[in-house]
This record gives sequence, structure tokens and C-alpha cells, in this order.
Amino acid sequence: MQPPVLYDNHNRPITYVRLAVTDRCNLRCFYCMPEHGIQYLPKKELLSYEEMLRLAALLARMGISKVRITGGEPFVRRDLMPFLERLSQTEGIRKITLTTNGVLTAPHVPALAKMGIDSVNLSIDSLDRARFARIARRDELPRVMETLHSLLQHGIRTKLNAVVMDGQNTEDIIPLATFARDHAVDVRFIEEMPFNGEGAHAPVLVWHHRKILTTLQEAFPDIEKIPDEPFSTSMNYRIPGFQGNIGIIAAFSRTFCGMCNRIRITAQGTLKTCLYDDGVLNVRDLLRQYPHDDAPVEAALRRAFSQRPKDGFEAERNRSNHLPVSESMSTIGG
Repeated sequence: MQPPVLYDNHNRPITYVRLAVTDRCNLRCFYCMPEHGIQYLPKKELLSYEEMLRLAALLARMGISKVRITGGEPFVRRDLMPFLERLSQTEGIRKITLTTNGVLTAPHVPALAKMGIDSVNLSIDSLDRARFARIARRDELPRVMETLHSLLQHGIRTKLNAVVMDGQNTEDIIPLATFARDHAVDVRFIEEMPFNGEGAHAPVLVWHHRKILTTLQEAFPDIEKIPDEPFSTSMNYRIPGFQGNIGIIAAFSRTFCGMCNRIRITAQGTLKTCLYDDGVLNVRDLLRQYPHDDAPVEAALRRAFSQRPKDGFEAERNRSNHLPVSESMSTIGG
């Protein structure tokens, strides 16, 4: 039977949900969250695994076929693996992927491979241990690299995500790109965004996607553009002789909004139809208000999808009281 197709008000198909299982993280990357004073939510305010499975099944019936598990850091939540196993058996969900910082992930990689996890995005902003520790405020690069090599060993498609930050890790652009020469990984460079939990961001983005590309072109003159996959957030490139590819994600410039197919559910059950909105629907409360009836939940979701902003700039303008972004990426779902 042909799966249903879910569209928003701009005729963009919605096929992909990023589902945060926790707002907690075992790193303190300064571009994502403050070092101290983080107010984590009590467990009762988070979606339970049963609620997530119910929501995933409902979204699958509506037309969503891909789920990315995010956090915070997903592996800090207990019993994640049994949840993933049950999620993988959900009818209509054809692809499950993960975003992780890799600190706790290595022991679970064999089971992830056996389960058929489609791919893993591994956050790694530097291959230099001292710079990594300065950015993450934790000296955990060895454990991250252990996870990386285990993912490669077990044949799980792996993407390395690096946020490019002026004065912090720009010297890592070329070493990270070079890692794709000898390893079958895609290395993606991401523009810095304002989601650091402090409402602070440089007024001008110095390392925008054009400057990142120019830096790569200077080091690798034969780098060439390749076709992007449908709904790709990254502009993708190939360097002859490399096993993996290079991607650049214009996350702050927001060049890819016109083909966005994704929504987000935060750990507390807030629906975000755009990364830059401040939440458009409390799905958790609806699930609890109607524990045995999905119809009202589906109706509310469809209303939200029918009012989706055209792009991230419109979503930011529509935030409550027109306040600027101040939340941490860990509370949004990375």
C-alpha cells in the first residue's frame, strides 16, 4: 500500500521528525549551552518512552517515515537501547538515525549495527585534544574517537558534524576534511547558530558557508560540487581520491528552508515546525489528555503543519513577544 504523504501550507512534504529523548548532556560545548546554571527538567515533564512510541506510530500513519533520535545526548537517558529496538519495529518508520557526541556510544555500536540503524551523526568540533576540551569543557576526545572507529568498523554510515567558530576551531577545517580522505565518512561543517542558552551571538557571522567553502577550495583546488540528496541541509562536495565527501550546512544563513521536510519534538514534547520557532504545540499534554484517542492529537498536529513559517527568518520573527533566541540547543534537540 502506498504510504500517505503529509504536506505543510507551502506544499513541502513532511517526512522526517527529529525526536529528542532528553535535554541532558555530558558535555558543555559553549556554543550549545552555558557551563553552569542549567535547569534540567524533572522526568515527569519529559515524554516517556511509551509516549514517544505512540507519537512515532501516529506520525508514521500520517506520512513520516524517518526518525532521528537526538538530545541533549541520547545515551545519557537510561534504557535507550530497548526503546530504539521497539521504535525500529514501528510500522511505517523506514529509517532511524542518531545524533550523538560519542562519549557513551562505543559500547552500543555493535547492537546499533545489528538493529539496522541507518546512520549516525557524530558531533566533533576538533581532532586536537586540547581544542576539543576547550570547546566541550570536557576532555573526552579519546572516547569520541573510540566511538568513531567502532562505527566505521561496524559499517554504520557516519557523518562528522563540526560547528565552525571564529577564533576557536577554524584551524581544524582542513584536518577534519582530510579525515575523509582515508575514511568512509562524510565531514560536514556547520555555521554557528545562536542556540547557546545565553541569548548571545555575534552580530555578524564571520565564518559563513561561503568562507568555509573558500577555505576548502584553497586547500583542495580540485574540490567539486556533487548533487545533493533530496531535502539535504548540506551543500555537498567531492575531493578526488577521498573516500568520504564534504558538506557545508548554512544553518544560520538558512539557505535550505525552501525544501525543509523536517519537524522537531523536544524532550518535553513541544512541537517545533522550524528550528528557529519557540514551540508551536504542546504535544505531551495532548497525549496525556487523550491517552486512548489519537484523533485529537492528529488534528492538532495537522493544524500546526498548516501554519508552518516559510523559512527560519519568518519563524524567528514570529517568536513570542518577538524575543530573540535564548534557549540551549540541548533543550531543543540538536
